[in-house]
Amino acid sequence: MVQKVDKIWLDGKYVNWDDANVHILTHSLHYGLGVFEGVRCYQLSNGKSGFFRLKEHLRRLHDSAKMFWLEPTFSTEELIEKSIELFKINKLKEGYLRPLIFIGDGAMGLYAIDNPLRTALIAWPWGAYLGEDGVKNGIRVKVSSFNRLSMNVHLPKAKASGNYINSILAKREAMLSGFQEAIMLDAEGYVAEASGENIFVIRDGVVRTPPAASSILNGITRLSAIQILKDLNIPIVEEKIVREDLYICDEVFLTGTAAEITPVREIDHHVVGTGKPGPITSAVQTRFFEATKGNVPEYQDWLEIF
Repeated sequence: MVQKVDKIWLDGKYVNWDDANVHILTHSLHYGLGVFEGVRCYQLSNGKSGFFRLKEHLRRLHDSAKMFWLEPTFSTEELIEKSIELFKINKLKEGYLRPLIFIGDGAMGLYAIDNPLRTALIAWPWGAYLGEDGVKNGIRVKVSSFNRLSMNVHLPKAKASGNYINSILAKREAMLSGFQEAIMLDAEGYVAEASGENIFVIRDGVVRTPPAASSILNGITRLSAIQILKDLNIPIVEEKIVREDLYICDEVFLTGTAAEITPVREIDHHVVGTGKPGPITSAVQTRFFEATKGNVPEYQDWLEIF
């Protein structure tokens, strides 16, 4: 259950949480075309607050919109300003931010190119997406029977609302089977990503992750983890991964704004390594959380501090 706050920013105005409503003929509600982001804000060790890589998230929001011929009505700079303002108004020191661009009501049908484009910023408190125990001890995952969206069927690089029906299928299938998350293969059978996270697979001290030029979302936490690995002098390669690699690896971890850095301890009833977070996963996780608290000078530019 999302915890209510006082205000939501909608189309340039702050409105009460319960009044942030849309018409039943809202185009995005019927056809699924909208783009969104998820951004975490952390309370820093010095007591201030900082959005994690907010500029990069909002750039991706605008990139996703551009892919669908949507013209954003607010600039990145305006959305940064309003995101900070929104957290201050709601007296949040940390939490989750959901920027959303969607098509409003007007014409129906698939084209509807002249419908108004609407923009919202929503904030709320949110803890560990996959659970505090999952972040600490690892989670159990299942390889899904649903493939990840393929190139030229959808635009898998866009963080588009309708794309996530694919992820919902995988997530629900996994949880109904007693697991906490799903890993999705691409149309060729290679490992793509989890339902809402990127994946890293480790064997013999080498970290592998599916290449950016595959049917994955180019995750911002993924890029952060890659940078951390390089700075820790841990070998990292982007290459195709097969399902069998998951069953014989030493460590696996998932990355995402909501999931942060979450270890995987079991895949399809195969224990990963010792069944506990491994040394590389733990090193990346520790470094990441130190960065989100503002304690790593070289990563200060990852934070929009206020």
